[in-house]
Amino acid sequence: MSVGQVTERETMRALVAGGYGPPGELAVAELPVPVPGPGQVLVRVAAAALNPADLRLLGGAFREAVPLAFPHVPGSDFAGEVVAVGPGGGRFAVGARVFGHGLPRAAGAMAEQAASPPSFTTGAMAEFALFESGTPGLAPVPEGLSPERAATLPIPGLTALALLREGRFSPGETVLVLGAAGGVGGALVPLLAAAGARVIGTAIPADAEYVRGLGAAEVLDYRSVDPAEEALRRVAGGVDALVNLALPGPALTAAARAVRPGGRVLNAAFPSQDPGEFARAWPRLTGRTVLMSAREGALAELAEKARTGVLPDTISRRYGLAEAPRAYADLAGRHVRGKLVVVM
Repeated sequence: MSVGQVTERETMRALVAGGYGPPGELAVAELPVPVPGPGQVLVRVAAAALNPADLRLLGGAFREAVPLAFPHVPGSDFAGEVVAVGPGGGRFAVGARVFGHGLPRAAGAMAEQAASPPSFTTGAMAEFALFESGTPGLAPVPEGLSPERAATLPIPGLTALALLREGRFSPGETVLVLGAAGGVGGALVPLLAAAGARVIGTAIPADAEYVRGLGAAEVLDYRSVDPAEEALRRVAGGVDALVNLALPGPALTAAARAVRPGGRVLNAAFPSQDPGEFARAWPRLTGRTVLMSAREGALAELAEKARTGVLPDTISRRYGLAEAPRAYADLAGRHVRGKLVVVM
């Protein structure tokens, strides 16, 4: 094993869950610094971004498919510096600035959908974390991109790229994005705009200027209007595509009336709509659930788009590690625009 400056540290601070439960039960505790095994790198984490999937894992929504081992350190998306390299993990040298994502090792099937080979971690909400070195889930941080910005990119950006691939959007098409002010919306809306699509996004009034700044041509206040009805009023015949980042399955099936015959409905929200029910309700629409996937070079593409300004800064609040329990409580209980980031 090649070891860097981490050798003097035997313990680290980490955000810890002692069992399944709400974010109010999370606490910062001392844990042993993990040691990289074959194909792994140890990263001194500089920043980690929160994702709604963290809450679902902690709450037990996936406990049958992803049985967590406790104590569990949450967090998937990160940026930091490699401080030790395990045997055969030489893709990144000690001192390399890296970013990416990883899932708990128990999430084997889920991780295989996200990347091939899959990317695992001991948990990014810690001063140090292990990651698999030889996966598309890790990439270098380019010069000019801060760790905080890099940490916000992986899951939202990779989900947005998967939606773009699946949607095959053409210049001039009108796309209705439900939940445009959230984390994935912060990547998807500017990428759609850069592709030449006309974006209509939904948001609360306080976030309207933010969503316009992302590249949306119009913003609908979903609290005062029915977005589907309003989209039909504004776009004769219906929009070309609807991308759902917010509504649960049955509500999405109803919202699909905003789409023209032959159009597309793409879902990246949890839970997804029942495919059979959707097909019966809208036989002339194409409806798909899209999952994040990390293809080779995708993270580098996202980093370059962030560095050059195509993807804007979407950080709305920053927290220290001691404040990480409050960060997750805010994610669960408050309206969140863009991304929340814990800075180590």
